[in-house]
Amino acid sequence: MTTEVKSNNAKANRWLERILASNHVLWMIFVLSMLESIIIPVPLELVLIPLLIHERKRWFAIATATLAGCLVGATIGYSVGMFLFDTAGQWVLAFFGYEQAFENFQQEFSENGFITLLLVGITPIPFQVGMLTAGSTDYPYVLFMLASLIARGIRYYGLALLVNWLGERILHWWENYQTRLGIGALLAGIAIFLLVVLV
Repeated sequence: MTTEVKSNNAKANRWLERILASNHVLWMIFVLSMLESIIIPVPLELVLIPLLIHERKRWFAIATATLAGCLVGATIGYSVGMFLFDTAGQWVLAFFGYEQAFENFQQEFSENGFITLLLVGITPIPFQVGMLTAGSTDYPYVLFMLASLIARGIRYYGLALLVNWLGERILHWWENYQTRLGIGALLAGIAIFLLVVLV
């Protein structure tokens, strides 16, 4: 490696360190989470896991900013489904090729609305499909947000805790087991929710 390349790498690392050490990183992850919820179909974990590994002491703040951004994005997506489904909503479905997923999801949603939304928040089912379905069917906003809060809260705080405890080992493990982890966390969340409601 040449001296110039080493110098450029060192400058880039110092710049990255300054960003990660500042409060701007929380705004960055907030905006990325909001965009991922609305229109960027790339798993946020690709950014979140390395960030959490680097900033393990701020795991709670990072998870909170991520969840807040997701909930703002969920509100926007729900509003698009409610007020602009025939224009912007249809464009989103067509752009990402989610038309078939939307049709399949509608059937399941009509039978098990709240539980289905919980699944969307944790599993790889596109969150955009759930938001547009909830909005376009006039599903109660409060229940939609509660499902999003529970599902994405489990996802982001659970991931942040795992990274905090396990460090870099979690990266490979998450890639292989995220679906099973999500389903397990969902079942635990549903059990807790039912205990709180029924007791």
